[in-house]
Amino acid sequence: MMTYKETLFFVGKCLTITHEIHNRILVEEKLKKEEIDWDNIVKLSTTHYVFPALYCNLKRVVFLHYLPQDLVEYMKHITDLNRERNQQIIKQAKEINELLLANNITPIFLKGTGNLLEGLYEDIAERMVGDIDFLIEKPYCKTAFNILQKNGYTHKVSELFEDHRHLPRITHPNKIAAVEIHKEILKEEKSSFFNYQTVKDTLIKINNCTLLSYKNQIKLTIYSKLINDYQYLKKGVTLRAAYDFYLQGNQLEKKEVFASKELSKELHAGINLYSSILAKPQKIEYFQTKLSKKFVHDTIKNLDKNYKTKIFKKSTNLYVSFYERLKIILRSFYKKDYFLFTLSKITDINWYRRKLGI
Repeated sequence: MMTYKETLFFVGKCLTITHEIHNRILVEEKLKKEEIDWDNIVKLSTTHYVFPALYCNLKRVVFLHYLPQDLVEYMKHITDLNRERNQQIIKQAKEINELLLANNITPIFLKGTGNLLEGLYEDIAERMVGDIDFLIEKPYCKTAFNILQKNGYTHKVSELFEDHRHLPRITHPNKIAAVEIHKEILKEEKSSFFNYQTVKDTLIKINNCTLLSYKNQIKLTIYSKLINDYQYLKKGVTLRAAYDFYLQGNQLEKKEVFASKELSKELHAGINLYSSILAKPQKIEYFQTKLSKKFVHDTIKNLDKNYKTKIFKKSTNLYVSFYERLKIILRSFYKKDYFLFTLSKITDINWYRRKLGI
């Protein structure tokens, strides 16, 4: 039986076999031995949102005959469904783009939706996308929000604060994806180092849609996980982000040096980690530091499932949860929206019941 770590590295190599001949040879050798734990492969690739990407890569190099036939049929079914969903997301994003441009507002599409709009994947079915995220210059965020509301988008009562990086999530009854309008890219304490002002001069336009430069797309892919999702602290890895990083790196026209004065710790750690798990894009140059090497070592070690890693996972999750709650409580003393949120919780009997499990 394959361990979690072995399964993750195997799936990671599979995601590069379209372009990396060395990894293609290694994967085929493994497949020929018929020692693959397909249940673990399905579980992990689904959890990491790369199940369709795994299928597409295996199909492109004609490796599907090594898989059980019922698994191939299931993978094809899920991939076809995801392709249909992404076609609708692309259509919806283009409609939003045209609507906002008509009102002199330029949305900068981020993450999965941006990747789809620019044609990053050989098959749009490869990427599993949640929301449609885009960045707008701060003064126009509320206006864009109101325009979408006038065109059928609505939102439920939101528990987001005024200083959150995006406005409340909105949905349309006839559209497939929810929409998040970002005024910032990163969480508050890091937002001044990577934001609209720092990326506006390097934006690119593809099919009339505005996107981050490939270099900044790579940075966002890393920062979204390591900073916004606390994976630098949690020593975590997400294959979907690693796969995006790999493909984005291959899109660079020339060798690029990746450095950041303020966010170098997270940037170098992310590049080092994703390159270790998949493959290093040829045109990415960066500095390996003691910190980044230690982060990769600790993160890979954390993939082992034992009592130490379980304790570490629980303790870091508790720390993050405590940190976020403490921040809310402290700010409730001087910020009205935080105060009203805290008051609504401590006066809600159902909130206590949920917390106590009664």
